[in-house]
Amino acid sequence: MSFDYEACQDAAQYLRLSREQIIANQTQKPDGKKYVWFPDKENAYVKGELIKTDKGKCTIKACDGGKEMTVKEDDLQEMNPPRYEKCEDMAGMTFLNEASVLNNLRSRYESFMIYTYSGLFCVTVNPYKMLPVYAPYVIAAYKGKRRTEMPPHLYSIADNAYTEMLMNRENQSMLITGESGAGKTVNTKKVIQYFALVAAFGGSQDDGKGTLEDQIVQCNPAMEAFGNAKTVRNDNSSRFGKFIRIHFGSTGLLASGDIEHYLLEKSRVIYQQEGERNYHIFYQIISGSKPELIDQLLVTKDPYDYKSISQGVVSVPSMDDGAELLLTDDAFRVLGFNQEEISGIYRLMAGIMHQQNMKFKNKQREEQAEPDGTEDADKVAYLFGLNSADFIKYLCHPRVKVGNEYVTKGQSCHQVSYGIGALSKGLFGRHFDWLVKLINQTLSTKLPRSFFIGVLDIAGFEIFDSNSFEQLCINFTNEKLQQFFNHHMFVLEQEEYKKEGIDWVFIDFGMDLAACIELIEKPLGIMSILEEECMFPKASDDTFKDKLYQNHLGKSKAFGKPVKKTKYEAHFELYHYAGTVQYNICGWLEKNKDPLNNSVVDLYKKASMKLMQTIWEGYVSPDEGNGGGKGGKRKKGGSFMTVSSLHRQSLNALMTNLRSTAPHFVRCLIPNERKCPGEMDSHLVLHQLRCNGVLEGIRICRKGFPNRVPYGDFKQRYRILNPNAAPEGQFMDSKKSSEKLLGSIDINHEAYKLGHTKVFFRAGMIGKLEEMRDNKLSSIFKLIQARMRGMLMRREYQKMIERRQACRIIQSNLRAFFGMANCEWMKLMFKIKPLLKTAESAKELEEMEKEFAETKVNLEKETKRRKELEEMQVSFIQEKNDLVMQLQAQQDQIDDGEDRCDQLIKTKVELDGKIKELTERLEDEEELNNELVSKKRKLEDECSELKKDIDDLEITLAKVEKEKHATENKLKNLQEELATQDEQIAKLQKEKKALQEAHQQTLDDLQSEEDKVNSLTKQKAKLEQQVDDLEASLEQEKKLRMELERTKRKLEGDLRLTQETVMDLENDKQRLEEKLKKQEFEYSQLATKLEDEQALVSQLQKKIKELQARIEELEEELEAERAARAKVEKQRADLSRELEELSERLEEAGGATAAQIELNKRREAEFAKLRRELEESNLGHEATVSTLRKKHADTSSEMSEQV
Repeated sequence: MSFDYEACQDAAQYLRLSREQIIANQTQKPDGKKYVWFPDKENAYVKGELIKTDKGKCTIKACDGGKEMTVKEDDLQEMNPPRYEKCEDMAGMTFLNEASVLNNLRSRYESFMIYTYSGLFCVTVNPYKMLPVYAPYVIAAYKGKRRTEMPPHLYSIADNAYTEMLMNRENQSMLITGESGAGKTVNTKKVIQYFALVAAFGGSQDDGKGTLEDQIVQCNPAMEAFGNAKTVRNDNSSRFGKFIRIHFGSTGLLASGDIEHYLLEKSRVIYQQEGERNYHIFYQIISGSKPELIDQLLVTKDPYDYKSISQGVVSVPSMDDGAELLLTDDAFRVLGFNQEEISGIYRLMAGIMHQQNMKFKNKQREEQAEPDGTEDADKVAYLFGLNSADFIKYLCHPRVKVGNEYVTKGQSCHQVSYGIGALSKGLFGRHFDWLVKLINQTLSTKLPRSFFIGVLDIAGFEIFDSNSFEQLCINFTNEKLQQFFNHHMFVLEQEEYKKEGIDWVFIDFGMDLAACIELIEKPLGIMSILEEECMFPKASDDTFKDKLYQNHLGKSKAFGKPVKKTKYEAHFELYHYAGTVQYNICGWLEKNKDPLNNSVVDLYKKASMKLMQTIWEGYVSPDEGNGGGKGGKRKKGGSFMTVSSLHRQSLNALMTNLRSTAPHFVRCLIPNERKCPGEMDSHLVLHQLRCNGVLEGIRICRKGFPNRVPYGDFKQRYRILNPNAAPEGQFMDSKKSSEKLLGSIDINHEAYKLGHTKVFFRAGMIGKLEEMRDNKLSSIFKLIQARMRGMLMRREYQKMIERRQACRIIQSNLRAFFGMANCEWMKLMFKIKPLLKTAESAKELEEMEKEFAETKVNLEKETKRRKELEEMQVSFIQEKNDLVMQLQAQQDQIDDGEDRCDQLIKTKVELDGKIKELTERLEDEEELNNELVSKKRKLEDECSELKKDIDDLEITLAKVEKEKHATENKLKNLQEELATQDEQIAKLQKEKKALQEAHQQTLDDLQSEEDKVNSLTKQKAKLEQQVDDLEASLEQEKKLRMELERTKRKLEGDLRLTQETVMDLENDKQRLEEKLKKQEFEYSQLATKLEDEQALVSQLQKKIKELQARIEELEEELEAERAARAKVEKQRADLSRELEELSERLEEAGGATAAQIELNKRREAEFAKLRRELEESNLGHEATVSTLRKKHADTSSEMSEQV
């Protein structure tokens, strides 16, 4: 089917070359020169004419008029013929190389044909301007069309996903990936708009709400206002990831939708880099397009009045914030938000702006903060429904739990500012969670869900001048998605070939991303070390950096230390698939823990604003989460999960979701960093092509077999191409019949391979088979139509012949009648014949009446018989319809059974793979568990040794304490003796003084007293010596006591460290035991699930055998029914013919009877007339006879008289 240029109107020029250009490219004659691509610093590759080749070196001349130059032959790349100019599917090019792909994308982009197929996926280049390729008439043109029928477009990928969902009864996903600024968000919106239009349900859910399809479309403007912002590379960059699932019913109509979001960049609420700005909603509120908001929210129209939204730029040239506010407000109303919720959203956003404007200063001679004015705090309190004094009080003096008691803690200005920023981020983040939850409630319906198509739009790979924790999480997510893409496109594809027994040599496409991913997420990786550091109170950015260097520097090929210095400090660099990124780790511990001022949070919970209460309803503070439990055990709540662990958990859930679907990839490219339409930076695009697997995808698409169909489905769908290859009457295996069918049709037999359960096709073959099938169906339909028209015309022709013969008979009779009407003999016969047959006319009349009565009776019998036959015909038709419906239902059941069987076989194979993988993981975990058990035993031994050392230290400490007490007692006794001696010395000194005073008076007693004095002097000297000895002993005891105190403190410190180590070891032991129990539980669950699956498989196999037996019975019954049906059809045809003949005879008899009655009436009238004429004639004759007799008598008498 050719492309309808008129249907796409003005969009056609951006989708496909004109007919004239296509013909010109295909008919362009070669000029005899050989052209090649050669490397160029500015344009990556340039077209040149190959002049000569000599010993591995080539002389070329640039086609743009450059000089001749010599280039290595290995650096040249082949150029495709002119007919491949602006090729729509690069997998079909003759020469597939970097230069040809780049040139094709560049030439198409210069004509603003932004979509190009690249094998199985689609490449789109950001046009940096609006194109009319998304209009409703374009959607109508692509709806229900095969990929080969239309030019490349996002709608074609979306329609293929929708068709495959309905045909294969399998969930689908569309991964729209690329770097930041490549156009992922716009493409996501267009995909959702497409699904909403082609599968519209049409009814509104509730009064006052829009239709479901309108609500799904309006989710984007509502979420973009709060989740999108201007960055250096993109004016409308999504600062969060979202996975939008659109659910469909079994008939393909919209049923409901839901959204999962990932990694909102909350830090942007309080800080923006140069050239960027905050989220759009803040600028929309102060735009003035809704003047009532300015007064209600106590804001001004000048963004520079609010420091949280004016650190970068405050406007975007391509965006009107006032008009965007009206669109956001309309989206809220379509989604069914009530006025209280909408008003609460605006008040919350304005409150965050005012909250970030609050100022604080240090108290005099203190480092504690106090408010520097309360105007902004009063505005926040008014908007949030808080008490202003309590709000300020808890910001400056939060209550902190110490042990089992709460104490008030003073805060510095820096701590208060940090706390306000954390609160603002927490408010915005929890409000965003609430907004998504409310949207999901709106999109939820009671309609039955059968399948879904998920559309993933997540922040692209980011390399900024300063890259922090948020960039690591975003880039890690993109690494995982790229790994999923590689695994699906390259690894799984080739493993499928090997599993199906196809002759295939494994090709390594060089896209292994495991090193970088394991560096980030595995044990002792970056995330693991970060979470470990968050557990230690004394950990800092420096200790985190040291641990990273210690574990990974020189040991991991994806980790490095920055060499060149930039404007912003970088601490380490990672070698991602998209390039080298340098990261700054400042503040990572706080970002990962994300702490909040719980006193203010408690105040938020009690706010009078309902929305504020709602968003903090499920929050559990660390004090509440760590509270109670015997033995001081902690109760770990959901609020204690770090940001990194939450992100890894949600990312794992996303990857599980994606693995359960059939993915479709759209790769978005940035053409240039200047955002100029129509210009392409060749080096930038080439780097993206190398990184995101576009070239490898084309290669495997060309070499491999991307399309595969199970044998049963292939036989059922394509048997029409040659029914004789698989006769209906005899049983033949699906694989064998498919092989015979493929061998009997005119296709390239190298373009497919036969596997164990499926037939594999090269790219484009399915499209060719579908085209052949459509042509075959078209010829069958034409043949049926021709035969039907022929039958109808033959019937009409037979009627025309019969009418012609009837006309001729009537004409002949009329001519004969008119010819005889003027004949005298006939007139005489008409007059005489009634006289001759008067006696027979009554008898004839009686016979005619008798014949008429018999005809009437026969007519009634035939009418009754006809009704009976009609009733029999109706019952036969009803019975036939019932049998056809039963046959169709049984055939559907058989098909569903085969589909389920194939699906279960596929699931079993996948489960076997998963079991194998889980078994390997279990073995790894068991090895790890054994290592951990050995470590645990070793730690327990060390712990027991440490406990023994502690016991020894405690015994030593008790001895030291005992000796200390003894020494103290001894010292006390010595002090008491010293006091006694002091008293004695004082007393002796008094006596000495008395003796000296009495010396002059008592010379006589001098000698005797001198002896006494001498003895006392000796005693004094002895006592003084004892005092000196006691003082020395006291000094020694003091030194010993100080030494004991130091030893005690050291032992207490060692004991505390040992206890902390023991607690950490016990925590590690408990965590490992929990992990072991969890893995044992998971293993038991998997084993149970495996047993259930095996039981289910055996049951299904048994059911399949029963169904196959039932199928054979049904086929026999079907043959019998067909024979009976043919017999009934034959009888019905015979009865129909008899009925038609009887009807015709009846009609003829009825016509003859009516004519006979009319003729009888005319004859009776003529008979009566003739009778009257006869009577008149008789009377005349009698009068004539009497006259003649009288005349005869007169004549006789005269003659007698004469005689």
